[in-house]
Amino acid sequence: MLRKLINRFNSSLSESMVSSRRRHTAPVKIWFEPEISSERARELARSACILGETYDISRTGIAVIVPSIRLKEKYLVGHELTLNVEMDLPTGKVHMKVLGKRYEKVGVHISTERFLVGANILSLTGVDKENYELFLKRGHRGRRATGSLELGID
Repeated sequence: MLRKLINRFNSSLSESMVSSRRRHTAPVKIWFEPEISSERARELARSACILGETYDISRTGIAVIVPSIRLKEKYLVGHELTLNVEMDLPTGKVHMKVLGKRYEKVGVHISTERFLVGANILSLTGVDKENYELFLKRGHRGRRATGSLELGID
């Protein structure tokens, strides 16, 4: 009986330590952080990007589905390379820096082969953080303005 109680406590504790995931499909643009910090390097890095979509999102990480696991000669997962992610959520455009941790092939045929990439969020600040957290909390734009509309007849 004591063992059952301890197991129940451990399982509830582990569930509370893992961020809950929200299943959502949103377009994403992924590119590597440039090695040289100049305006030209940032522009070139942003133009060499992978387009995909989110699979699920949470407070601490995201999962995205992309057509390729690498961009030019660099892999999205491994080598501790920072990725820039721009996603379009209903609450607004969100930009974050992530670190790819794992991937797996998804799709049953070579023509539909895609990769599911899991990443931890490294940096999310300001308005981006507000928009992201609002979406996680409510899943939509939030409260709508509640004003009255009066029609005047002359």
